[in-house]
Amino acid sequence: MRGAGHSIDEIADALSAEGTPLNRTGIAQVIAAEGLPRIWRRPDAARGGVRRQVQPRAQVCDFATLPARADTKLAGLLLTVPDLLALDLPGMVTAAGYPSSAMIPALSYLLSLLALKLTATRRVSHVYDLAADPGAALFAGLVALPKATALTTYSYRLDHARQAAFLAALDKASLAAGLATGEALNLDFHAVMHWGEDAALEKHYVPRRSQRARSVLTFFAEDAANHHLLYANADLAKATQANEVLAFAEHWKAVTGHDPELLIFDSKVTTQRQLAQLTARGIRFITLRARSPKLTTTLQALPANAWTSLTLARASGKTRRVRVHEDPAARLSFYPGTIRQLALTGLGHDEPTILISNDRDLPRRQIIEAYARRMNIEQRLAEAIRSFHLDALASAVPLNVDLDVVLSVLAHTVCAALRRRLPGYATATPDTLQRRFLSTGGVILNYGDEIVVRIDRRTYSPVLRQADLPASVAVPWWGGRRLRLLYA
Repeated sequence: MRGAGHSIDEIADALSAEGTPLNRTGIAQVIAAEGLPRIWRRPDAARGGVRRQVQPRAQVCDFATLPARADTKLAGLLLTVPDLLALDLPGMVTAAGYPSSAMIPALSYLLSLLALKLTATRRVSHVYDLAADPGAALFAGLVALPKATALTTYSYRLDHARQAAFLAALDKASLAAGLATGEALNLDFHAVMHWGEDAALEKHYVPRRSQRARSVLTFFAEDAANHHLLYANADLAKATQANEVLAFAEHWKAVTGHDPELLIFDSKVTTQRQLAQLTARGIRFITLRARSPKLTTTLQALPANAWTSLTLARASGKTRRVRVHEDPAARLSFYPGTIRQLALTGLGHDEPTILISNDRDLPRRQIIEAYARRMNIEQRLAEAIRSFHLDALASAVPLNVDLDVVLSVLAHTVCAALRRRLPGYATATPDTLQRRFLSTGGVILNYGDEIVVRIDRRTYSPVLRQADLPASVAVPWWGGRRLRLLYA
């Protein structure tokens, strides 16, 4: 059959019909053993064997032609619709000025990309795994999700100003919903490594590799009280990264009408000159000071009575005993005036840990514990990597990453809002919600003006039956049709 020009699929079908089936690998091995060459791929219409499934064209859903019943593997994805409405996602898209195309509205583009985040789809190129699923398509208000090329290139039509406007609207909604307090904010950088070749990107330190590598530098901000991600930016360069803390202060002022009250970050985030500008604006901060040999020698030479014992609370409920030396009038090379400095021993390091702050009134215990809680932002980034695949990017264009990090913040917000509705899940991580609820299958029933989604029975169905979810909501991107959720 190969000598006659037949493909492996055609040979496999013929062998199966004769009752002697052989898989594609086995057929290829036989052909190679006979020394027969590979054949050119013919057009699909001329090929035999299994035909590739053609994905429906992405366009706005026509509910008049929607089947009366459809099975879906992603019925649980529609559990997030009430919170998307409560946060006013359509208003955010309008405020950001995201563009539409001739066939797909801007809101549907954002919902399609958000569906990939909420279902833990690793890359945009894997959209085919769920593009034709009725639940995913209905979530975005489309017949099917757009193809990978359409989703990937959508970011090329955007700029960072649109992302900033979207985040401003999202932060206002988060504060209004009580998802964040804004009293103290943790800041951190994160390098998203580039996995391709010939990338025109700067090198940044990548902790997972313990080395500098070609990467896109991103910046995140988290509410220290509620551990909620509020801000992300990938439009950064080495020359401007030290000013990002000031750019965030401007963002926060645009959101709330005032500067941030307290910023907490490590020594890598900014420089002493920017610290001086924060102080001039009346913004309090807590940060680390790099240890120099001279400073270390000075601290080691202090007498024992210069250190004070202090008991700190730990997240595990246990306590830690440390020794603290406070210098209320420490000086820095490029910081005008004096600054408050706390040196700590007993944290498991050979050398003292040194904290500096321009807050003269906050008790030393609160300063130390506030900085210790700054590590929560690293946990949020770890969750974003695990649940939303923040690091699974191969783009050499930071603009792609800029949209992706904003979508990660949105997905994190949606999960934070959903878990508040689920009894016993107030501290659940996004990947737990994805496994137990968002990836649940079900049935979609079309009743014209009402869409009923019946979610399959699972171990965690009792949680949904007790959840604080509305019985019915009107969905704007469905032409005002109502969504009603049923739990088996």
